[in-house]
Amino acid sequence: MLQALMVEDDPDITTLLVNYLKNYGIALNAVSTPSEGLRLLDSERFDLIILDLTLPQMDGLELCKMIRQKTDIPILISSARSDINDKVIGLEYGADDYLPKPYEPRELIARIKSVLRRYRPTMEKKNKLFILNEKEQNILYNGSPLSLTRAEYELLSLFILRPNQTLSRDFLSNNSEAISYESSARTIDVIISRLRQKIEKDPKNPRFIHSIRGSGYRFSG
Repeated sequence: MLQALMVEDDPDITTLLVNYLKNYGIALNAVSTPSEGLRLLDSERFDLIILDLTLPQMDGLELCKMIRQKTDIPILISSARSDINDKVIGLEYGADDYLPKPYEPRELIARIKSVLRRYRPTMEKKNKLFILNEKEQNILYNGSPLSLTRAEYELLSLFILRPNQTLSRDFLSNNSEAISYESSARTIDVIISRLRQKIEKDPKNPRFIHSIRGSGYRFSG
């Protein structure tokens, strides 16, 4: 599960996002002051920082500058301040994106995915048998490209990036743009069945994609 730190002094926003982002595999640790945020950065590991600008103790732009001096973790600024100078300065201080408030949570998810894609130092993710090339949007299996539909590619990518983790059907549906949020669990099962036909020697006794009763699926690469 991705770990995100949010520095935001509006409890209504943080309560909403803690619950919402959990559905997309993101654990949000929300604090209301810059000092709390800096303290957590010194003691815990995060994949992303979501930063408001209007904060107690210090301006969010100064906090952004301080964070960038400490770490290269991607920073997404989320603020109701509409002055173009705030956006320019934030980016100059090291922020990776600027999302004006108010926004729909789905847009936040899209921005997070975009930032994390740009941040990854290499676009190839490898294990012993699979190579995921996100830039070219293809997957090699045993050195040969797989012929995959968009939905199959997205699900197999999620598995490759999270080996040995049990992924629920809701998680898979929420994190695949090719699968509707309203799709039934049966839709996921059908796509998994097609993937097994393409990567498993014996689809009825899978080596890679295992069904976890009552929970979802787990990929053993």
